[in-house]
Amino acid sequence: MALIKDCKLERIEKTRNSVHKEVQSTYTVFNVDDTKYFQIDTYGSEDRKMTEKISQSIQFDNETAKFLVNLLVKEFNIN
Repeated sequence: MALIKDCKLERIEKTRNSVHKEVQSTYTVFNVDDTKYFQIDTYGSEDRKMTEKISQSIQFDNETAKFLVNLLVKEFNIN
């Protein structure tokens, strides 16, 4: 479970990368103290005993969402 802020997100180069297994995912949007959050939840893979249990949650606030959108546009060359 993590709240990611844009100042904490930096690109690194790794020598070993792999594509992970596809899993079920959902998202939710909620407000706390007048701040809006976007949360992505992933669930256990088919190999796990409890596939319906949330495995990871990642949260973004408005500023981080803007930063991430711009980053995705740049990295994927989306026009």
